[in-house]
Amino acid sequence: MNAEKEYFKIKAENLIKNFAKRNIDACFVENSKAAAEKVLELIQDKATVSWGGSKTLQQIGIFDQLKAADYRLLDRDTAKNSAEKEEIYHQALSADYYLMSSNAITQTGKLVNVDGNGNRLAALIYGPKNVIIVAGMNKVTVDEESAIKRVRNQAAPANAIRLDQKTPCVKTGYCHSCQVDDTICCQTVITRRSRAKGRIKVILVGEKLGF
Repeated sequence: MNAEKEYFKIKAENLIKNFAKRNIDACFVENSKAAAEKVLELIQDKATVSWGGSKTLQQIGIFDQLKAADYRLLDRDTAKNSAEKEEIYHQALSADYYLMSSNAITQTGKLVNVDGNGNRLAALIYGPKNVIIVAGMNKVTVDEESAIKRVRNQAAPANAIRLDQKTPCVKTGYCHSCQVDDTICCQTVITRRSRAKGRIKVILVGEKLGF
């Protein structure tokens, strides 16, 4: 028996119940392959689909599968310039499905996210008809305080390095509560409930994914 995988599964079972109390649909899959399959299962044919920047989504290999399917994709990476990219950000708010990960998740079922531009969090809060979140079980924390610490001192420095930002955390690996122009920690959103039942769908993956 793989003790870590069994631990993730047990932890997810309780978390799924807590999500349900918050009007959030959730399920558990054992690996990245199953996660990508579940994403495609949730999306209707010919739907408009967009997504936020996410290492997790890259890791499960969903992007190539989306491009091969019958969807209308709003992909910011196809933009020829910053104006086109900004337009795609706005169009994404009217998508049928918006894909993202979560920087952290509390065991009680709250989603904790920190963002720079805010386009990802804007879509999570309002706009797209469906939001699908894919998250490795390594992102689950005990409470809001530990979730925010995780984002600031683990997810944010790693993402700042990935995005080649000039922030203090890329040199030290931990948060300095900086006010530099390159900071990716401009907005913090804690989602404690989905007003529309089932609009937010969380796929918990029994692997360590993302930052």
